Amino acid sequence: VQLQASGGGLVQAGGSLRLSCAASGRILNSYAMAWFRRVPGKEREFVAAIRWVGGTPVYADSVKGRFSISRDNAKNTVDLQMNSLQAEDTAVYYCAADSSGWRLLRREARLYDFWGQGTQVTVSS
Repeated sequence: VQLQASGGGLVQAGGSLRLSCAASGRILNSYAMAWFRRVPGKEREFVAAIRWVGGTPVYADSVKGRFSISRDNAKNTVDLQMNSLQAEDTAVYYCAADSSGWRLLRREARLYDFWGQGTQVTVSS
């Protein structure tokens, strides 16, 4: 499975961005997809996750109500709509796939099998 993230950029505080993750290879119904982010000097932080089929997404408390994760199974994409962006949202954002995610949407980065290359999001205050 290969993941390609895109859509990052520079935006003013209060603005919006939409990230997209294109998945290629064999994505099974057992997979879950997620977005993480990383600030230099800190651990990779969970943002949101969604099952490849069915279920309800989960979000980090810090983004709940502002970010929305969605998938398009026909296009093999997972998007992250980010609204009301704050300076604290500045990070490199990564999409990831968990081959066992159908049981439980997980928040630990070490449990994800596949990763995209990351896309920079910078929010100016």
